[in-house]
Amino acid sequence: MLLLAIVCETAGTTLLKFSEQFTRVVPSVASLICYVASLYFLSVCLKVIPIAVAYAIWSALGVAFITIIGIVAFKQVPDIGAYIGLLLIVSGVVVLNLFSKMDVH
Repeated sequence: MLLLAIVCETAGTTLLKFSEQFTRVVPSVASLICYVASLYFLSVCLKVIPIAVAYAIWSALGVAFITIIGIVAFKQVPDIGAYIGLLLIVSGVVVLNLFSKMDVH
């Protein structure tokens, strides 16, 4: 479910770019639908995954996927600072997953 939430969020963000500031109806509506679906799937995950862990994974993978989409679809090539920042974000999620003893209550 978490992967589905991430895919929906990534699709919503990509469609947001295509919506041209909500001036194009179809990508605008599709973007909003994707965001709502993403939040729904994320909320389902919170039954079994602590909120901090779920949100960290959701946001980090979303940023990584959007960066790849930005490079491929929009020719937005990150600079070295962006790559370092992405590495730190992903590293933080790895540390959280490996060493956290958080539990769902």
